[in-house]
Amino acid sequence: MTDKILSVGIDIGTATTQLVLSELTIENTASIFSIPRVSITYKRVLYKSEIIFTPISDQLLIEVEKIKEFVVREYRRAGIEKNDIQMGAVIITGETARKENASQVLQALSGFAGDFVVATAGPDLESIIAGKGANSHLYSQDNHTSVANIDIGGGTSNIAVFREGDLIDTACFDIGGRLIKLDSQNLRVTYIAPKLKEIISDLGLSLRVGEIANRSELDRIIKELVGVLEEAVGIDGSSSYYKLLQTNHGLKAIEGIRCVSFSGGVADAVGEELQTANEFQFGDIGILLGRALRQSRIFEQKKVIESAETIRATVVGAGSHTTDVSGSTITYISKILPIKNVPVLKLAQSDEREDKETLETIIRDKISWFTLENEIQQVALAINGDKNPTFARLTSIAEAIVVGMKDSIDKNIPLVVVVREDMAKALGQCLYTLLPREYPFVCIDSVDVQNGDYIDIGKPVVAGSVLPVVVKTLVFN
Repeated sequence: MTDKILSVGIDIGTATTQLVLSELTIENTASIFSIPRVSITYKRVLYKSEIIFTPISDQLLIEVEKIKEFVVREYRRAGIEKNDIQMGAVIITGETARKENASQVLQALSGFAGDFVVATAGPDLESIIAGKGANSHLYSQDNHTSVANIDIGGGTSNIAVFREGDLIDTACFDIGGRLIKLDSQNLRVTYIAPKLKEIISDLGLSLRVGEIANRSELDRIIKELVGVLEEAVGIDGSSSYYKLLQTNHGLKAIEGIRCVSFSGGVADAVGEELQTANEFQFGDIGILLGRALRQSRIFEQKKVIESAETIRATVVGAGSHTTDVSGSTITYISKILPIKNVPVLKLAQSDEREDKETLETIIRDKISWFTLENEIQQVALAINGDKNPTFARLTSIAEAIVVGMKDSIDKNIPLVVVVREDMAKALGQCLYTLLPREYPFVCIDSVDVQNGDYIDIGKPVVAGSVLPVVVKTLVFN
């Protein structure tokens, strides 16, 4: 079976909004004697939209109708109807994810694709998505090394650290190209972000909204921003503003970061693409920041690798579907099914080797990556598991999961556990004994998922012995 599917990706970021249309070739790659496994075998980018500045009103709200007009216009330019789209992704990231009307934007756009992955990405999830879009995870896997991808957009710098292909840590800093906006012709300042106002005051600089920017003062501020990013990836430093500029938290795993990659709009200025451009052509400090990073200690002390994508890293393609079935060794409470668009948190193999108490802490810390504005979101916890686990081992894993996910369990959020090895029934039974009576949960196995994926689990079929599973993987170049 071979089929072609039209897919769309829409990224609404702090600074820019963009859209990409792709044609995906989907085939059943299993033999006729095996359970069907549908995989994407080829992806062709059909259309890349213009990149526009994200429309934000004076009240600092996303202008929903202008976003919708942009999508309609780009569909028309591409020569497609919205009914032609079968799948896709709308991702709202950076500062725009914090706007109170982000959910209205998602709702307005959800009718423009067949089966959207729709997400308001908090800083940790955005770090993961951007890192995968830059292919940093694959580089770390293929070269047996560690890579920190720094995705620098308009308002934030999202960092994801990968080691041997596994996601190890994330961080986010309020450092971006549009924290200071100015008229590109006369350099009159039109906007300064609140945290930068604090730094300007602390440094005794005269930069003010409505005044002409002093180039030496801009360079002084840029120096502080670069110093924070150097320190963020483990280069010795003691920036006075390291804590101030953290969006949520810094990296815990700064030891042993060997390679660094850059993505996001500012990455073009870090590379060669904008080295000869007018440094204020975008009416902000993005090019200055990129050029300063090019001269920073990151290039002296780390191996800087090329990213697969820069400004389009967060979402180049759209949601694709890899369909599996999980049966015979599953445990579930049927009333919670079906579930849709649940983000996946996959533990690293090194995490699973830790003792129970350490694993509890790891799960609790990593689950917090998916917290947005102090709201706990439903997450599918994925582990590799063991081929032949002992009862003691199963009990230990189950206890670590229940303790590590206590915050979401206290809020009665359905528990979803995905195991690669064939052990979900036994693990599910251990979970059942530890969870409150009739607690909503599902434990499935023989499904391979990765960080950044989203998962759908359908209602049981074949007399309740099989659950259909759809893994939605954001398609990256």
